[in-house]
Amino acid sequence: MLSAILNFLFPPQCLICNTVVPTNGTLCLTCWQQVAFITEPYCECCGHPFDFSIGKDALCAECLRERPPYGRARAVFRYNEHSRALILKLKYADQLHLAAVYGTWLGNFGKELVAVSDMIVPVPMHYWRFIGRRYNQAALLGRALSKHCQLPLLPDGLKRIRATQPQPGLTRKQRLENVKGAFIVHPRHAGTIKGKTVLLIDDVMTTSATLHECTQALLKAGAMQVNVLTLAKKAG
Repeated sequence: MLSAILNFLFPPQCLICNTVVPTNGTLCLTCWQQVAFITEPYCECCGHPFDFSIGKDALCAECLRERPPYGRARAVFRYNEHSRALILKLKYADQLHLAAVYGTWLGNFGKELVAVSDMIVPVPMHYWRFIGRRYNQAALLGRALSKHCQLPLLPDGLKRIRATQPQPGLTRKQRLENVKGAFIVHPRHAGTIKGKTVLLIDDVMTTSATLHECTQALLKAGAMQVNVLTLAKKAG
């Protein structure tokens, strides 16, 4: 009864356009059709979506040219003009309740990675940037995913040891240089990570420079394998 009263007073709204929808935490039909959710076929390694199937375990041109340090990466949807609002509302608009919805999406779209992982580690934020924003969206997503799939979360497994320039606007080479050596495994968690399969969580994969550097830090600390799961992926 209470739920019915709340829905009457505060009708559920689409996560993007605020149109009234039947259930909280959903999209209206128009927005659902515009958000490009990533399903097979895609690159077996980085999860880059293909227009058509090119065979089992196929790799994209980028992964054929240079295999990333992580094992596999998956994302829920493409980062484009329609899905961008979903990211920005969590990242900059303080709509932290969205993390619970996104955590469920991450669990559903990344279930193959969740199944083989021992723990979740979010991409960390530098201390001063954290003070300015007051929360780390990757950690919020990691916590929501952990609750959804009952996989242990190591929120401070990685530590960002120096501030880096914001990545937007930088070339791939500049991004790689920008984050080089910026991450280490927190010393008190080195024993926990050693020999384990880690699921690295972030909001968006762009050139994956940050994810590459975080993966290298985890592998250097003895992680057996690192897989990556993000909410969105820039896919050309």
